[in-house]
Amino acid sequence: MNINLNADSNRIVIFDTTLRDGEQSPGCSMNLEEKLRVAKTLEGMGVDVIEAGFPIASPGDFEAVKEVAKVVRDSIVCGLARSGNMDIDSAAEALKPAEQARIHTFISTSPLHMSKKLQMSPEEVHQAVIDSVTRARGYTEDVEWSCEDGTRTEHDFLCRCVESAIASGASTINIPDTVGYTVPEEFSALIKMVMERVPNSDKAVFSVHCHNDLGLAVANSLAAVQVGARQVECTINGIGERAGNASLEEIVMALRTRYDVMPFDNQIVTEDITKASRLVSGVTGFSVQPNKAIVGANAFAHEAGIHQDGVLKDTRTYEIMTPESVGLSANKLVLGKHSGRHAFNEKLKELGYDIGDNARQDAFRRFKELADLKKDVYDEDIIALVDDEVMHSGERIQLVSLEINCGTVHSPPKAALTLSVDGEEKGCFGSGDGPVDAAFNCIKELFPHNTRLQLYQVSAVTQGTDAQAEVSVRLEENGKTVNGQGTDTDTMVASVKAYVHALNKLLVKREKTAPAALSA
Repeated sequence: MNINLNADSNRIVIFDTTLRDGEQSPGCSMNLEEKLRVAKTLEGMGVDVIEAGFPIASPGDFEAVKEVAKVVRDSIVCGLARSGNMDIDSAAEALKPAEQARIHTFISTSPLHMSKKLQMSPEEVHQAVIDSVTRARGYTEDVEWSCEDGTRTEHDFLCRCVESAIASGASTINIPDTVGYTVPEEFSALIKMVMERVPNSDKAVFSVHCHNDLGLAVANSLAAVQVGARQVECTINGIGERAGNASLEEIVMALRTRYDVMPFDNQIVTEDITKASRLVSGVTGFSVQPNKAIVGANAFAHEAGIHQDGVLKDTRTYEIMTPESVGLSANKLVLGKHSGRHAFNEKLKELGYDIGDNARQDAFRRFKELADLKKDVYDEDIIALVDDEVMHSGERIQLVSLEINCGTVHSPPKAALTLSVDGEEKGCFGSGDGPVDAAFNCIKELFPHNTRLQLYQVSAVTQGTDAQAEVSVRLEENGKTVNGQGTDTDTMVASVKAYVHALNKLLVKREKTAPAALSA
């Protein structure tokens, strides 16, 4: 399915690149099962185009794009490719199972990138644009072309490349702010200039892909929309390389909330936003900052007395959108120790979970265990335990049991840990400077590895001394970083889960290798 739009249309295409650019975040890595869960969630919330990955980057990336292409039917599945023949052929092969396939090919066009990175002349780059789009067009009618570092590209050359890309068969032209360099007024002028100067610009949908290095990715994207761009490339929670990408939830809710000044439509089911945010946070190990717009824990919290008074009288005094509009329900008591399977299953449906029978049974078992430990069970508790269960299922390394001796009478602290490694249980007794150190030392003994612990962070899922602990861990190995999360009422158990989760992520990331340099 081609999306045929022009500047007169009020329809905005939402292009999500969480699985591609989002996964390039330092510390981020998703396995195949996690990518499929994210892809199905994106499809369910109405995302138009899902950029599933960079097929030539690694066998794992190729397989992920291929599997996403098999399961997604309502959204266009997109694969990224540089201008080389092998890249394009690999993307085409990975996308074969797709109901709707798009090849997204790119090449750098700025003087700096052409001379320093590509070591190609402008004429060579221009010819590569023609050749790459032509080759991609031989596989599919839906071809997108991007000028990497477009905002630092000379205008005459940019227009020349765009015109040639469209003439060669590109139906979408993406102008990326690759390094987050531009500002809204400048970017909107650039988009307007290209659309006005390129004679065949009416034959393509113009897209923008903005990075957040100056915190302007969303502002720049919306500025471009106001002058004619009709596709916005973004990610859930704004994850991505360096400071990240334009945030999907911020783009969509800005368009919805300020329809009076931006009268543009999209087909995103906004009530699924919070669910998608929590899923991506869980599978990537990237916690959402409390003050994050739309999906942060404080996004709808009111601390100041004058604000609280106003909200109680009329929510519109301080809320420009409702929590329900993004799928956020009130923090309320939902279930207890006497609740049965039916009530639990209904709650899972209410929270947006569609999981298999085995996963649902495991989640119910953990819920009953949690209800015996906690006086009050909240929505957030159920979300945490279900995400934790799903997050750690199918991992090569899994926690079996943990016992800790610590405190004033146990010095040094000691840990007794059993892990399952590729289905084989292994046990260890170890000690350390503290209980966390002792447990982590055991993990290193049972599964030898040489990593550096960059982050260890503990937070509470809900309120009270019986709240579940949510632990985040970041590991670094040979310049590669991974994040892991674990949740449990026992902080030590949550800590080991988080470390093991990060270690499993590292095993995935070890398999990822940068593709060979593109030759002229």
